[in-house]
Amino acid sequence: MPQLSSAARGLLVLGATVALALPATAQTKTPKYSNEFLNLGVGARALGMGKVQVSLANDATAGYWNPAGLTNQTHKYDGVLMHSELFSGVVKNDYAAFAMPLDSKSAIGVSIMRLGVDNIADTRSLVDEYGGINYDKITYFSVADYALLLSYARKIEKVEGLSVGANAKVIYRNIGSFANGYGFGIDAGVQYNHKGWNLGLMARDITTTFTQWSINAAEYQKGINNSTANGVDAIPTNSSEITLPRFVLGVGRRIELPKQFSALVAADLETTTDGQRNTVISSKAVSVDPRLGLELGYKNLVFLRGGVGNYQKIQSFTKNANGDYESSWKGQYSLGAGAAISGLRVDLALSRLAVEKLGSTSQTNSLIVSLGYGFK
Repeated sequence: MPQLSSAARGLLVLGATVALALPATAQTKTPKYSNEFLNLGVGARALGMGKVQVSLANDATAGYWNPAGLTNQTHKYDGVLMHSELFSGVVKNDYAAFAMPLDSKSAIGVSIMRLGVDNIADTRSLVDEYGGINYDKITYFSVADYALLLSYARKIEKVEGLSVGANAKVIYRNIGSFANGYGFGIDAGVQYNHKGWNLGLMARDITTTFTQWSINAAEYQKGINNSTANGVDAIPTNSSEITLPRFVLGVGRRIELPKQFSALVAADLETTTDGQRNTVISSKAVSVDPRLGLELGYKNLVFLRGGVGNYQKIQSFTKNANGDYESSWKGQYSLGAGAAISGLRVDLALSRLAVEKLGSTSQTNSLIVSLGYGFK
């Protein structure tokens, strides 16, 4: 395939205490896991396949996974809705997207994402100056991250099967009345389809994504007294946060099986540049996370899916003969199913999400439901 080589050149907040501490991290110019909510993934089909989509996305979700795939939609107009809940429903994850062609060579799309924790109790005024408890003083606030992606894709006429695309990305992050941040960035992607092979490259935050935080110092100061302030850092100030680039290289192959069955096998290599992570390939310069996905279909009507990725070395509490704690590699596995008829797509996915923070890892199961509809 000689044409390819020449042409292809605060995630979560669970309480007021965490919410108050979050902007302090924003004072670092290039923190690890910056805007990590954008990397949870969208669409139950993709999440059921272990987030392996860079070379495969060909519907409205391509605006997120790889905007170049918008030119390969099987329907003229396509829309997708998704909802999932994490940590026993505490965290809500919602997504909506729509895509359509401009002409025979180009297409556009729009995607909206929200990850949020709602109804967090603010109990700073619960106890009055006399030590009395007044439940009427409890107020509630939300912590939420939003993203708007505006996508454009175009086929390259000189190379059959090659498409390029880009996203203009606007981010809004809100921590009640304590702080908010606005961010801007650009993603770029390439897809190449040739003789049943699908290749893709996605560069997220390719220009680095800049987020400016505004801190409401008065709200931070409110309710803080000598006892609660003991050991608390100084109130943060307005600051900026930079999200470094992330690259995903993908390859996929569709195989036709007897009796109208089919198999779609794909793999992605995700490379981060924001510091050393707990991944299979890990260094101070880059960290690489490999992922595998499989989709079995029958008559292009019903599908079963599976995926694996996010392998991390987990330390146990068991010591070996040398007195050292044992560790082993564990991955994030996902399962999914879907049905498609007359342009309507219904997809389900069950994924175990591994969350790494401060050197430790916790896991939570997540059920994802998405609906897609393509017409004309």
